[in-house]
Amino acid sequence: MQLTDLTAVQLLDGYRKGEFSPVEATTEALERARRIQPEVNAFVRLTEQDALAMARRSQERWRRGEPAGLVDGVPVTVKDILLLRGHPTLRGSKTIAEEGSWEEDAPSVARLREHGAVFLGKTTTPEYGWKGVTDSPLSGVTRNPRDPSRTAGGSSGGSAAAVALGAGPLSLGTDGGGSVRIPAAFCGIFGLKPTYGRVALYPASAFGTLAHVGPMTRDAADAALMLDVIGVPDARDWSALPPPPGSFTAALADGVRGLRVAYSPSLGGQVAVVPAVAAAVRRAVAALADLGAYVEEADPDFTDPVDAFHTLWFSGAARVVQNLPQERRALLDPGLREICARGGRSSALDYLAAVDVRMDLGRRMGRFHERYDLLLTPTLPVTAFEAGAEVPKGSGLKRWTGWTPFTYPFNLTQQPAATVPVGVDADGLPAGLQIVAARHRDDLVLRAAHALYGAGLTPFGS
Repeated sequence: MQLTDLTAVQLLDGYRKGEFSPVEATTEALERARRIQPEVNAFVRLTEQDALAMARRSQERWRRGEPAGLVDGVPVTVKDILLLRGHPTLRGSKTIAEEGSWEEDAPSVARLREHGAVFLGKTTTPEYGWKGVTDSPLSGVTRNPRDPSRTAGGSSGGSAAAVALGAGPLSLGTDGGGSVRIPAAFCGIFGLKPTYGRVALYPASAFGTLAHVGPMTRDAADAALMLDVIGVPDARDWSALPPPPGSFTAALADGVRGLRVAYSPSLGGQVAVVPAVAAAVRRAVAALADLGAYVEEADPDFTDPVDAFHTLWFSGAARVVQNLPQERRALLDPGLREICARGGRSSALDYLAAVDVRMDLGRRMGRFHERYDLLLTPTLPVTAFEAGAEVPKGSGLKRWTGWTPFTYPFNLTQQPAATVPVGVDADGLPAGLQIVAARHRDDLVLRAAHALYGAGLTPFGS
């Protein structure tokens, strides 16, 4: 047995029984990270000395029978968008200087630290997390763990690749338009975008209330455990939700029997889905019905809100670089420079018109969830394409939003949405099922995902 193959829940069980230690698990995870880095490029940096020191302290706590919290001794990675005390957060950009004290943790990082997590290092991101694949002027191209010639997706691509290859079972990602779900789907792991505000965020994102923080894990049980840790308020985030009414882990046992589930294979014919993905998703939907959910094919009542999303997203990008001098802007990813220029031309009235579209979409989805507990869709209409490209070759698409029509609408509505690996295509590349619930019903998303893992429908599940 390799400790890098275990979930966080399994590692904690082993620590509890004295079968192995946090030092052993951390050492193996660091060795795995070093081994995969040359080919996959999942990490900006490893924090090896700090990790081993944290693991030794955790080992001593377990020896005394006094673990510090829910994830004491579990190796964790952090996307290099989020602050990690004592280490630079460069956000994939050459425009940020490494110098500085870096004395603060992001709220999610702080909660994990309080619960005894062991931080292995920072994972790669496109510059400022702006697109759905992971390459940047700072760290180069991050590749897919199933086929390094393909993209890992993005913008949390380093986190997805690290988890998929055993370099820590837990990772913190961010998701402003699909950035947890896209790479999780491409890499064959679980990813959850919680309800906006469930996981506090600081500093505030320039992309505003589109940006969520969420767990990227080997399975839904690990994500529920992680959300129990990080899903609490922080005084630095004025928009953070109050504590949840109960444990997400405890809710997993409730299953899906009796849940009302809508299955939308193509958002009412708006999205062309490749056959292998469509077939894998259909099998998973049938499995949920076999588990007792009431499933019917039904489409949510909205048309593609991409223009409104672009207005909000591109304006946020322009805000990110607003104060950069011209000579520093030359260091930016050319695609990022292009969308910043577009965002800078948007007026306040353009922005507010996009907000109107967003509010109407939220109203429509609120009414939809009066009828249905869950909405099921493919996570993405395609599997992973060539690394280093923003869009699939020959697709005729310009921007990453052209191949992610299932993900960004639910950033506009702030709903919880997860991706579960449910199959592979002829090349062995993963396909994902997206599970969406009404705002504040993260528990339902996790319950349905956990049921699929329990049914053996997830090809890379533990």
